[in-house]
Amino acid sequence: MIIMKIIKSEYDKIKPYVTKDGSIIRELMHPSVHGDVKQSLAEAIVPVGSKTLLHKHHESEEIYYILEGKGLMTLGNEKFEVKKGDTICIPPETPHKIENIGKVPLKILCCSFPPYSHEDTELME
Repeated sequence: MIIMKIIKSEYDKIKPYVTKDGSIIRELMHPSVHGDVKQSLAEAIVPVGSKTLLHKHHESEEIYYILEGKGLMTLGNEKFEVKKGDTICIPPETPHKIENIGKVPLKILCCSFPPYSHEDTELME
């Protein structure tokens, strides 16, 4: 019989914080908190009328999945609208930011490998 370690988090018990780029983050799964995981999964919230700062990650690849709202994504030299249900891949070293252009908070599920860290984040504005 194989014994599996269960790694689980509970949304209501996770305290949000503000990342270097200015978004409000709730780390749903992160090695610094949950141990034996090799990536991070977080919910990011960008309030109505707000945007994150242009930034890049030197090591981490990110995948954004739009849970709610509408945004204007800057990815390298490209700008495009994103909405609920869209998924965007952000390669390492790619400058990016997102602006909430909707009428509700922009909620994003962010997966990062290697896991998100402030040290891997370079602000560009």
